[in-house]
Amino acid sequence: MRLQDVKISETGELILDILELPGSHVLLISNGKVKLGALPPHAETRIKTHEGKVRRVNFDEGEEF
Repeated sequence: MRLQDVKISETGELILDILELPGSHVLLISNGKVKLGALPPHAETRIKTHEGKVRRVNFDEGEEF
């Protein structure tokens, strides 16, 4: 799975070291959950929501010719 859970402290703070992340990433926060995903080099990433909550993340990858 591309999306990984991000730890949240007891006080509600995110526990994430951005200096350890190579490349570009997306951080999704919805319904009390936080997930992190790496963005592919050539792709379209769609975030689908329903009633203000994230329901699905689609990665449509391509390759340069």
